[in-house]
Amino acid sequence: MDQKSAEKGYNKALDKLTHFYETGIYKVYWCQEKAEDGDKNAQYNLGMCYEKGIGVEKDKIKAFEWIKKSAKQDYCKAQNKLGISYENGTDIEKDESKAFYWYQKAAKNGYKIAQYNLGLCYKKGIGIEKNNIKAFKWIKKSADQEYSCAQNKLGLFYENGTGIEKDEAKAFYWYQKAANNENKHAKYKLGLCYKNGIGVEKNEIKAIEYFHKSAIQEDSNAQNELGIFYENGIEKDEHKAFYWYQKAAENENEFAQYNLGLCYEKGIGTEKDNIKAFEWIKKSAEKEYSTAQNKLGFIYENNGESEDIIEKAFYWYKKSAKNGNEFAQYNLGLCYENGIGVEKNESKAFNWYKKSAKQECCNAQNKLGSFYKYGIVVVVDEVKAFYWYQKSAKMGYKLAQYNLGLCYKYGIGIEKDDVKAFDWFKKSAEQGYGKAQKKLKDGIGITKDAFIMYLKAAENENTRIAQHNLGLCYKEGIGTKNDNVKAFEWIKKSAEQEYSSAQNELGIFYENGTGIEKDESKAFYWYQKAAINGYKVAQYNLGIYYKNGIGIEKDETKVFKWVKKSAEQGYSNAQNKLGTFYEKEIGTEKDEIEAFYWYKKAAENENNIAQYNLGLCYDNGIGTEKDIIKAFEWVKKSAEQGFSNAQSKLSFFYGNGIGIEKNEIKSFYWYQKAIESENNIIHCNLYHRSKSEKSGINQSPIGA
Repeated sequence: MDQKSAEKGYNKALDKLTHFYETGIYKVYWCQEKAEDGDKNAQYNLGMCYEKGIGVEKDKIKAFEWIKKSAKQDYCKAQNKLGISYENGTDIEKDESKAFYWYQKAAKNGYKIAQYNLGLCYKKGIGIEKNNIKAFKWIKKSADQEYSCAQNKLGLFYENGTGIEKDEAKAFYWYQKAANNENKHAKYKLGLCYKNGIGVEKNEIKAIEYFHKSAIQEDSNAQNELGIFYENGIEKDEHKAFYWYQKAAENENEFAQYNLGLCYEKGIGTEKDNIKAFEWIKKSAEKEYSTAQNKLGFIYENNGESEDIIEKAFYWYKKSAKNGNEFAQYNLGLCYENGIGVEKNESKAFNWYKKSAKQECCNAQNKLGSFYKYGIVVVVDEVKAFYWYQKSAKMGYKLAQYNLGLCYKYGIGIEKDDVKAFDWFKKSAEQGYGKAQKKLKDGIGITKDAFIMYLKAAENENTRIAQHNLGLCYKEGIGTKNDNVKAFEWIKKSAEQEYSSAQNELGIFYENGTGIEKDESKAFYWYQKAAINGYKVAQYNLGIYYKNGIGIEKDETKVFKWVKKSAEQGYSNAQNKLGTFYEKEIGTEKDEIEAFYWYKKAAENENNIAQYNLGLCYDNGIGTEKDIIKAFEWVKKSAEQGFSNAQSKLSFFYGNGIGIEKNEIKSFYWYQKAIESENNIIHCNLYHRSKSEKSGINQSPIGA
């Protein structure tokens, strides 16, 4: 009646009919009539109307009933829908066997979405035993019908060799097919192919192009990849990096949430905000991202003194460790070994170190070596100790390099070999490890035999490493008489072969006029060569040249840049210097928290000046809360390593009972030590003990 009236131009009837069409009432009216007449298509559509509330109140029971009627008449869309309902427990009790049954019915009827879903059942073992070959078969049928989700999944199967022989070229082909069909996940995967050279030549420009296409379709993985590109890639733009990390993080991507947390922590593309950093890292950790969980444990451990906070550190280390994170496994081992947030248990410490070591964590490998060397909860086994020290040392861990040197020096688990001992002590010393530097200074680990070996290798094989080491022998008079001219010649030969350690050494020769006329411009040249080649000691030296204007104009920005590069590679002198830059506002904005961070990094790397500076931070509340006990501990560490400022400060601490019980005998002892170290800072009488007056050496020195 309304339709006929509308056709005659009656406005009210037209409005009513329009309302019926817009709300779906008209659709339901005709679907109901046809469905009741047994039309399977209408039955399915009527079920969908009830499910979505189109033209009728939502009624999930009726929705299920009508869809089931349609499915029983072999309507493939309804069969697939029924499979989804049974798989997810939507409006009906979950039943994976029935889900599989209906997916299979629809798939055999040629419905591509059901074929894809059936493939997933075989892949995941939903209602049927896992069978990757059958999974591949059904997903390929779906992909051949241009279903983009299946095409993307097929690419993954070819990439990983799931149910089919691995074939990266075919993986790329199917990702490309799916991407052309506007599948955002496939565009992301295509970006990864171009980034990593999977089935195609590497092409960073195309990788970014596809990441961007995927990202604007809200694929959070692609958004995170764009963040990584803008943070670390050729076109660095920290603000864009932050933007894309934030987009992905808000889309619940746990990797991006962690990266966003780091942005807030380090001030990448945004102002530093430790509260927001913590919040985002915690969000990521709660989503089981093991790297974030380990980081959260670290935050709790280093920013809390109370027992419950330390227990939280242990909790998150354990979560991360159980999720397979090798660094967390190492940290958990430390917790058990030292009783951090848990009772001491060296057996559990050993077990976690072993798990971590097997995943190539060099810190844990070194720890394992020590457990075997000293027989901690295991029988002493020097061969195994040597094995683990060597594994760790080859990965560049300076403590292990030192320990390996000791093995060769004293025949621990291996035959004595002074030449190799020297080599490993040298590697460790070059990374700033004080004990190794002392070994070299004392002439331990090298004999005349080593000199002869280097001489033969340098002359006969022309190897740059042998040339470098031979030069050092001539320089230090190791196994031969000191000869700076010959030292210079051999170091130069090595440097010209792009050996970065020799290039740095050559810079030192030119700077000091050793074996050659002093030439600061050439010193700068060789430091720069070595620094560009990634040699951290040279990066530090280059920074100092820019600071002092030696061989080049002063440039505080470049000072900061090169010292930071060196610090980030773990060179303790640079880490200490970077702390000073942040504290004194040199080449960067003043940031006492960053200053404290870098002093602590350097101090933990056994840098005695940094240990002193860290003590002053705790003493004066620079970048951290005041803590007199920790101030005492770090100043003592520095003093024991011979730093005169620290010895003088320690004398003051003992004399006034600061951070330790008052002890005038020890105060006098450390005063004498400082005098012996020719400390020019001490001007006050030893017995001047005014508690209201500081010693006059609380300023942080410009460190080495």
